Amino acid sequence: MESASLLLLLTVVSVCGEAAAQGKLVYVTVLFRHGDRSAVRAYPTDPYQESSWPQGFGQLSQEGMMQHFNLGQFLRKRYDGFISESYHRHEVLVRSTDYDRTLMSAEANLAGLFPPSGQQVFNPNLIWQPIPVHTVPQSEERLLNYPVADCPRYLQLMNETEHTPEFLNVTAEYQDFMDLVRNKTGLNKTDVESIWSVYDTLFCESRHNMTAPDWVTPEVMEKLRVLKDFGIRVMFELYNQQEKSRLMGGVLLGEIVKNLSKMAVPDPKQKLRLMMLSAHDTTVAALQASLNVFNGRQPPYASCHMIELYKNDNGSASVSMFYRNDSTVEPYPVQLPGCSLQCPLEDFVRLTKPSISDDRDKECQLPSEGRDTEVIISLALSGCLLFLLIALLLGVICWQKEPISNRGYQHVINQEVGEES
Repeated sequence: MESASLLLLLTVVSVCGEAAAQGKLVYVTVLFRHGDRSAVRAYPTDPYQESSWPQGFGQLSQEGMMQHFNLGQFLRKRYDGFISESYHRHEVLVRSTDYDRTLMSAEANLAGLFPPSGQQVFNPNLIWQPIPVHTVPQSEERLLNYPVADCPRYLQLMNETEHTPEFLNVTAEYQDFMDLVRNKTGLNKTDVESIWSVYDTLFCESRHNMTAPDWVTPEVMEKLRVLKDFGIRVMFELYNQQEKSRLMGGVLLGEIVKNLSKMAVPDPKQKLRLMMLSAHDTTVAALQASLNVFNGRQPPYASCHMIELYKNDNGSASVSMFYRNDSTVEPYPVQLPGCSLQCPLEDFVRLTKPSISDDRDKECQLPSEGRDTEVIISLALSGCLLFLLIALLLGVICWQKEPISNRGYQHVINQEVGEES
């Protein structure tokens, strides 16, 4: 009995000690993937084209709505007492990419996080209230949608990635399989970077009880899954990961770090406590790759990466991260390489700095060697054209000065007008 009491006491002391060491929660950023959706596209021989889906391609399903409603309830339970039970616009800021599925996921999430009560109830028969979700047009999105195609240097890195030994080995190993998939699907091309769409389509169809073609065996699906995960690694992790991060996920990481540093400074006017970001699997993967914590697997529907800022009594701050990719278990602690689970803010800023660009637009341009070569070639061509033009002008001038007798036959008018022949 005494040993049990002692054990209980030690446990309480340990938990209290950890809570004291962690400090007081002051700010949270959560980034999540949208919920379950319909396929984004169909392959040519697919028996299920867009008309087979109730709302068409790429749309959030009822299951996806429920996934995010449940995630909202989880966030309510996790941060209850930190964020108000009722929605307050100064406490929460929500941003989404401009896709139906991400906007709707954010809204379903907020329905679970902030069910209306008291004065916020505007319809007694509706346990829901409108909460703003901010976005920008897809063409202007640079924070939450990756990869972004407006970066020449990144495209060059992707081209270089395709010549790495690992990429070539995987391509060679699965070439016959990719040829099989191309023949069965009717696609013109199947490679490591594009075959993910076949897996995605078949995966979505299987989740929605659509019968798979005979050629789609469990072995085929597993090979497609492996190639799909490898394709995500190719985008953000494989070959020159840090530079890829500076051009892609590091943009979001830089914004998060900036906000963490800002929130660590006491400001009575600052009331924001929760930043919610609704995006895609590639967004979560890009951020985790820039943090060097990506597990190499596609983030599942409604997966959520949480970054929490704590303040200690002595004024210092620390950062803790958690990843929820399975709703049946508690979120997994995520440790930034080179730091503890409760990472001091100054160390978090220092360790993430190499993945954050000071001027992404500048770094997106091709390396100076490439530009110098282009300049040299342009100057050489211009010089040749100028030389030819000068030579042509000199030729014309010389031709005009040449004596008439040297120019061949010329008709001469007879000056002896009065003579008859």
